[in-house]
Amino acid sequence: MEIKLFDSELKIMDVLWREGDSTAKHISDVLKEEVGWNMNTTYTLIKRCIKKGAIERSEPNFMCHALIPKEKVQEAETNELINKVYDGSVDKLFAALLGRKKLSMEQIEKLKQLVDDME
Repeated sequence: MEIKLFDSELKIMDVLWREGDSTAKHISDVLKEEVGWNMNTTYTLIKRCIKKGAIERSEPNFMCHALIPKEKVQEAETNELINKVYDGSVDKLFAALLGRKKLSMEQIEKLKQLVDDME
């Protein structure tokens, strides 16, 4: 089952992915500092993530646990981008990324290695 998360919900998930299981209060404190959200906003978004099956809540202290790994969300978001903007073509995405700026020799070598590993 694919879970679609909005950017605001991804901010909640990002705290859990970075810091591991956290209380809702801790997530709220972090996001107040990072994006200026108040506690009600954060708690509402946590509850939305729980409803969607992205977070599991346990007691005591409204402890939150991420049920989906960051890599799975990155993959889904990347696939959506490729389908929406690049007609489902990975090589068009690659061409766009490579055309954006001058890559260092180290970055070029890393990309070559990725391609070699896929063959």
